[in-house]
Amino acid sequence: MNQPRHLFIAPGAKLRANWLEAFPGASLCNRIPATPNADVIWVLLPEEGDSVKLLTECRLAAGKLPVIAISDLPSNQQGLTALGTGVAGYCNGHAASAVLQQVAETVLGGGIWVGQWLLQRLLAGVARAAAQKFTLPEVSTWASGLTEREIEIARTAATGLGNNKIASQLNIAECTVKMQLDSIFDKLKLRDRMHLTLLVNGVVKS
Repeated sequence: MNQPRHLFIAPGAKLRANWLEAFPGASLCNRIPATPNADVIWVLLPEEGDSVKLLTECRLAAGKLPVIAISDLPSNQQGLTALGTGVAGYCNGHAASAVLQQVAETVLGGGIWVGQWLLQRLLAGVARAAAQKFTLPEVSTWASGLTEREIEIARTAATGLGNNKIASQLNIAECTVKMQLDSIFDKLKLRDRMHLTLLVNGVVKS
């Protein structure tokens, strides 16, 4: 089985030891090619400059390939901003090779990697919103094309409940919850439940 190909976009930088240790065959470019020869795109965010523009350009060029933002000065705000561009992950550019491999495995499996510290902040924000009966974004901004039942399930799932709890709360079968979530993920082109949570709570856009 062929190993995934990793391309690092790092203007003015060199391939770092931890990157090469994680992915021995990794390649480096100053800017993303029109047709990237890779399976995963890693983008080193500049300490100064427009990170959103860089990530947006890379996302467009990457097409369906997962893009991971990496930062030498990671912060909650930068992570949230990066996620808002639609990247599949955000992590420290100096992370250990084992961590980078775990990040790659997660995004190649369709998940989102945000790191424990940012994940805790996101979930805490969701919990606060639910506790305060926060008014969720208008349905038209994220759920166009969903049925009323799918919207109800999406909103309930976005509070962090598992399928069995959702089924109990909505008085429906657990298999129905799973089937409806599969339909929601397909219609909204979502990667996983975290992506759904971020979308429903207005952290990222559809």
